[in-house]
Amino acid sequence: MRSLAWSIIRSVSKLPAGSAPPRRWLPAPARRDALGDRLFREKQSKQGLPRRCFCSAIADKAETKKAAADESNPTVETTMATQDLHCHYHMPIFPGSSHRDGAIYKKRLEWESDYGVDITDRTETLLKPSYVDDMTCEMLQIFSLKLAKSPVTASASNGSIELYGFMAARDEYDLKLNYVFNRGREDPVVVQEGSLIQMTGPRRGIAFHCDVLLEFDMRIKNGEREEDDAQLIDGMSEVRGMFMPWEPTPVRLDGDCGAVEVSSALVSNAVAAIVEVIVVSDVRSGLDLSLSSVICAVEAHEFQLFHGSVGDWCGERRRFAIAVTVDTMMHLKFVAGHKGSNGNVKRRCSFRAKINGQVSRRIKLELASILVKVTWAAWPYHMFC
Repeated sequence: MRSLAWSIIRSVSKLPAGSAPPRRWLPAPARRDALGDRLFREKQSKQGLPRRCFCSAIADKAETKKAAADESNPTVETTMATQDLHCHYHMPIFPGSSHRDGAIYKKRLEWESDYGVDITDRTETLLKPSYVDDMTCEMLQIFSLKLAKSPVTASASNGSIELYGFMAARDEYDLKLNYVFNRGREDPVVVQEGSLIQMTGPRRGIAFHCDVLLEFDMRIKNGEREEDDAQLIDGMSEVRGMFMPWEPTPVRLDGDCGAVEVSSALVSNAVAAIVEVIVVSDVRSGLDLSLSSVICAVEAHEFQLFHGSVGDWCGERRRFAIAVTVDTMMHLKFVAGHKGSNGNVKRRCSFRAKINGQVSRRIKLELASILVKVTWAAWPYHMFC
């Protein structure tokens, strides 16, 4: 079964550059039996092209180089894809998967047949507390979302737009929506082209036991009527574990009037750190707070969890989920200060990832006191059976 499953995976991975991803997940036994083989990918393949994405500017040239490389050295299967990192990699969107016109729901039976997903189930996921016999697995970490292309010019309205909607992942744990971004029309986020989009999730870690579906419907508020709003991106795509790098890699989702850049990476042998942060006292008006994280899997990259005013945060619990390799360190960095001030106060605390357990820390700043609680959430054993 193991050799058969791995041969299936190899066959579906050899697609021409620019072609759409396969429309069917492998049967659960095949994915399970092939998992061990996937863990032994050579280090050089970790720098390869993520998912089945492509750079339109170099697709033909890359294919020619790949063919020549395969003849001389079959082991350099994906390294050539890193030669032009300044190009934009694009994630294909499934045809007929748009939400605004209801097309995705008309193909409900097709999604259920191909992926086992009930697309009409809009229930948000929830990961239960871990148990002693729970296990680690490969996980997808989404580090940031960025407005890569905006329909608004820099000279108009300072280049700002009001963005709302959602982006969510569906993994094999329960196939329910795990929101990375979720804002209503009455609570949009103001962003400009090139700026980060403040994420609101995920609620729990994203398991990469097999491929992950990414579902999104993000719109630009335009006036009082919703029907006048512009569509930024809309549809569903597949994040393929076979092509996922270990380094954060930006990939674009292109829409009718703009694009969103998703920076993500694979974290192996991982558990989820559920980080809860609450500002408990001494909040002064106009105080800004920045919270970022560094994990050992990608120590060169510090990614932002939150940045903004804490005036409305006092007493409210903020929750973040971070994928961390077990028995490695996760570092949280807090920066507090008044907007425009150079006298910011910085604090850093570190936590060692475990299969289960919980730990709390109190961070005392001159401007505020912050309570941090980290709960380690592993994955149920039945996922691997």
